[in-house]
Amino acid sequence: MRIAGRWRLHDGVASGREVAAWLSGRPVSLVSFDGSGVASWDSALVAFVHELAQRLAGRGVASDFSGLPDGVRRLLALAGNEPITRGGPPAAARGPLLARIGGATLNRARSVGADVALLGEVTTSVGRGVAGRARGRVVDVVAEMYEAGARALPIITLTSALLGAIMAFVGAAALRPFGAGIYVANVVSIAMLRELSSTMAAIVMAGRTGSSYAAQLATMKLTQELDALETMAIPAIDFLVLPRVLALSIMQPLLCVYADFVGIAGGAVVAVSMLDLSLVQYVNQTRLAVTFSTFAIGVGKSAAFGVLVAFLGCRAGLRTGRSAAAVGRAATKAMVSAIVAIIIADGAFAVIFQVLGV
Repeated sequence: MRIAGRWRLHDGVASGREVAAWLSGRPVSLVSFDGSGVASWDSALVAFVHELAQRLAGRGVASDFSGLPDGVRRLLALAGNEPITRGGPPAAARGPLLARIGGATLNRARSVGADVALLGEVTTSVGRGVAGRARGRVVDVVAEMYEAGARALPIITLTSALLGAIMAFVGAAALRPFGAGIYVANVVSIAMLRELSSTMAAIVMAGRTGSSYAAQLATMKLTQELDALETMAIPAIDFLVLPRVLALSIMQPLLCVYADFVGIAGGAVVAVSMLDLSLVQYVNQTRLAVTFSTFAIGVGKSAAFGVLVAFLGCRAGLRTGRSAAAVGRAATKAMVSAIVAIIIADGAFAVIFQVLGV
């Protein structure tokens, strides 16, 4: 749909209802707006496109606003319109392959730049918090610590105990033929303390807490609570993001330590019941296998994972659209991006520790 000429209130403009009625009898799945011919515009153009897009969405027809002026697109986003409400544009509407690659590259570069800027804001906010000049509240940090810590203990207990038992089963299957069943304690303790406790606890928190952060902030954006904070000159980073980042970065190492003990206990149940080991033998072998560096590596990684989960969850919530569907997409994006980031970070830590000989 090509839109051209002057689109101002005093000039008189077309009705979105009439255009939607004209399109109702035609097999249309996508309406792509082309505003390259618009000479001047005001809220009349925004109102026309918004009304038409809403009526088309009610009939299952998607709308693509990429051809409209930047100002119109921003106002439509504030009004709750998504760039494409349903489905996707056909090949003809997407343009040449080279143009699509260039557009995707530019969008990714802008996204990376926005993420770096947000990371800088969060880092600055942490500095203000340490100096006691942040606009956040201590009670919010305590409340988030309770939600991310004590409320997460049941799921952490279940997953850690099962992981310890699974590692004991695997170790028993590999070591019993050689008469080395006592070294199951080494397998369980080293695997849990160095890798599994920190990684699995972080993945669980990404699904439980990271997605929750994204949904909370996205809902605040939908209900214009973030706009209210900005109107009152209260930085959303200090008031909303900082308490969550601090809470999860503090609680994640504690959850990791708790997961270590629960995982070792789960392995002990299998070792004592299946390998004819006494509990004293299992505990003594665990004590000999575990070193302080093994324990410190897992706890240190968990602190980094906590910062990652909190940051990516808050980022997804702050960068979402203003619709109910956008809230769900923000929660999904937060969980997926956090899990991928945890795995990548864990691999990077493994390489670094291997190079350092730790």
